[in-house]
Order: sequence, then C-alpha cells, then structure tokens
Amino acid sequence: MHSRTTISHELREWILATTRAGHGVPEVLKLMKEHGYDPRQSRSIVAEVLKLPLATLPASTASGSPPGLRPKHPGAPEVRADGHAIGVSLSVDAPALRVLENILSARECDELIALARPRLQRALTVDSEGRQQVDRRRTSEGMFFTLDEVPLVGRIERRVAALLDVPASHGEGLQILHYLPGQAYEPHFDWFDPDQPGYETITAVGGQRIASVVMYLNTPARGGGTAFPALGLTVTARRGAAVYFAYEGGDCSSLHAGLPVLEGEKWIATKWLRERPYRRPTKA
Repeated sequence: MHSRTTISHELREWILATTRAGHGVPEVLKLMKEHGYDPRQSRSIVAEVLKLPLATLPASTASGSPPGLRPKHPGAPEVRADGHAIGVSLSVDAPALRVLENILSARECDELIALARPRLQRALTVDSEGRQQVDRRRTSEGMFFTLDEVPLVGRIERRVAALLDVPASHGEGLQILHYLPGQAYEPHFDWFDPDQPGYETITAVGGQRIASVVMYLNTPARGGGTAFPALGLTVTARRGAAVYFAYEGGDCSSLHAGLPVLEGEKWIATKWLRERPYRRPTKA
C-alpha cells in the first residue's frame, strides 16, 4: 500500500490557480520540476489535486523534447509518397492526427490478409521487460511481419517512411490484427511510460515510440472504429484508409481504443515508429 503524499495548502492552491489560468498538466509538471520537485512525486501530487487518474498524466521523464527524430505530419489535402497518391480527409493538431485515404490499394489489403491469415495467434502486448504477453484488454488475433519480409511489406514500409519522413529502419515490424464480433482493444497508449519498470529494456531497441499508423484492410459491417476519447473522435474503419497519430512522449490526448466489432470482422495493419533505428529484441 502506498503512503499518501502530504501536499501543502500553498502548493495545492498554486496548482489549481495555474490550471485555471489555462496552463496544461504538462506545463505544470515542467514548472514543478524546474522548482526542484521530484518528477514522479509531482505526477502523484497533480493527480491528487486535480482528481485525475495517475495513468492519464504525462510520464514524468517525457516532458522535454525526445532525443530522436520526429515525423513530419502530412499537411496538404493530397500528398504523394513513393509515387502513391494519399488523401488527407481529417486533420487534428493535438495530438497530431490525420485520417489518410487510399494509403493502401484494395489489392494490397487483400494480399496482406491472405499472407497473415495462416500465421494468426492470440494478439499480445509488451510487458515491462519487453517480452510479449497476453493482455485481457486485447482480444484479437494477430501476427508480425519482420522488416521488409516480403516485397509487399517492404513497399508499404517505404511508403509510410516517405509520407512521414521517417526512415523505414525506425519502424517496428508490421502487425496484422483480426477482430471478430465482440472483440476489441480497450483504451490505451502506444507510447511507453518512463515511470514503469522495464522502460530502459523496452526502449533499448529503438528508443521511445513517436507515432502510430493504423491501416484498415477491410470495412466491418458495423463497429470496429478507432476511438480517441479525449478528442471525442471516432475514426471509421474503411478499407484502404488509415489513421496516423503522433505523440510527444506522455501525450495523454493520444489515448485510443479499438471499438468492438458489432457485425462482420475487422482487419488492420499497424505500424509503430521509434525515435531511433529499431532492432528486434533477441529471445532469451
């Protein structure tokens, strides 16, 4: 059981006054750090004063700029990446989010599904030591391609790299997920919390995650969209389209969920990008 942090009246009033003045939680945490407060303790204090779940606060060591590169967010209504025309039908500034049309052709979607189907297993998440684990929040089946495993995968990786100006070497292997009716992925963050055990192990293979690209390989009959609760936004799953979102490490507005499939099935391909070139963890 954790002991409750003692918060002075002056500090409590300062936090409340600062947030009422329009300053966000990341700025409050940054100011507290500059005044000598321990970053981890600051998160607990701010969560208690503002009555927020601790997990929704920005990670304490991620308040500065990440040391690696950042993606370039598509800005024009239509962009070309590796000779492929991609439409941008929705733009959000915070978090940087774009809905991308025609990032994959219908044929590419069908080919990815066909290649992935024989290799599907219960979808896993990454534990604090960087190992794959079963997570009750994720009920789909999935598989990973290695980088440039087949020509189709390599072509898609180069397209994403050109679109976001991030070298293909910074991407994790393309993950394919398959959802049946009732299956979903509860709200979560894609970035790694520096305050969690094992952070150094997870990030040793390429640094922090900086962006995600979720590509829809089919259109479910009903349901299956990607929800962003902090934005009040749900992106509809439509074959060939994608949602791209970037996150300064600890950006809580990037909270998202794979909504339950209500009818039919859903197939997606997800690409996570890292600060630095990614190397696949070696098995113990």
